[in-house]
Amino acid sequence: MIRSALATCLCLALVGPAVAQSPADAARAAMAQLEEATQKLDDAESARDRVRALTEAVQAFETGLAAMRDGLRVASIRETELRRDLDARDAEVTRLLAALSALGASASPQSFVHPDGPVGAARAGLLMASVTPALSEAAADLRADVEEATVLRQLQQDAADTLRLGLSGVQSARTALSQAMADRTDLPRKFTEDPVRTALLIAASETLDGFASGLTQISEGETEIDLPEIRDRKGALPLPVAGEVLRRAGETDAAGITRPGVLIATRPRALVTTPAAATIRYRGPLLDYGLVTILEPEPDILFVFAGLETVFGETGQVLPEGSPVGLMGGPEGEPDDILSPSGERTGAALSETLYIEVRQGETPEDPLGWFADDKGMTE
Repeated sequence: MIRSALATCLCLALVGPAVAQSPADAARAAMAQLEEATQKLDDAESARDRVRALTEAVQAFETGLAAMRDGLRVASIRETELRRDLDARDAEVTRLLAALSALGASASPQSFVHPDGPVGAARAGLLMASVTPALSEAAADLRADVEEATVLRQLQQDAADTLRLGLSGVQSARTALSQAMADRTDLPRKFTEDPVRTALLIAASETLDGFASGLTQISEGETEIDLPEIRDRKGALPLPVAGEVLRRAGETDAAGITRPGVLIATRPRALVTTPAAATIRYRGPLLDYGLVTILEPEPDILFVFAGLETVFGETGQVLPEGSPVGLMGGPEGEPDDILSPSGERTGAALSETLYIEVRQGETPEDPLGWFADDKGMTE
């Protein structure tokens, strides 16, 4: 079902010249990614391989559905423009149809007899010889506009059922991924969390700074696990989630609060992954940040992800690069959410927010200095 749902999404994204080429390219890429992920899932012999394949399948679905939304938004806007133009030209269309009816299918300059005799007839013939092609061209343009509007309307009607199938497919893939993460036992563990110390640290911390500085106190039995260095990849790491930068580091929000991290607007239930291999230093609720995951890709560097609804993994585990960290909140989505161009243009689809903070030692750094601007971004 996963493959067939995205295949249908791809077909709709490619329909008609009115749909932008970029959504079609994105849909093709998503289809290829899904095919590859499905083959990997069939060939998976370990929990790690299964998690990786399911992660790629979820990401392919998200890309494909986003491409379909973009294509349908373009189609809907174009259909609205055509309808408005046709309505505005109603009087013109009426006059055009009346003129064409008067001419008849076999009208020609020779068929007109003028009361002023041969000279008047000749003048009338010359006039109609110049008018008739223009009338025919206007009629052809009108017919093309009406046909295009009809095709676009049918496209949007068919999209509802297709989107339901796609949403069902991505939901199934997310459920399977959540189960695969829960069943996974092959991840190395760098340390074991001390729940008592964790609770005491949370109670004693009034800020994220204070909590982050005390993270090493809530572990026991730490072992050395070598992870690839990421300092030389600074500025090239992929963003952990697809979305748009809503607020940059140091910008003040509506409540007058200034934070050193960035806020990413995402779609509901979007998948969040780790941009590099990292140890889970903490996962759970924290202060006013909601559900938080703190990753340590290497000593003295922390990635903080806040605003998740579901988190994967256990504190102390070491996640490979690209592993799922959690899911954003929000409803699964309904087909009607994307069939109106206004909803997409006002940002209604990007209803969830992920807060990302990067800390080196005890100093916060601008996360966008670590992540590539064109990775994981939409639009």
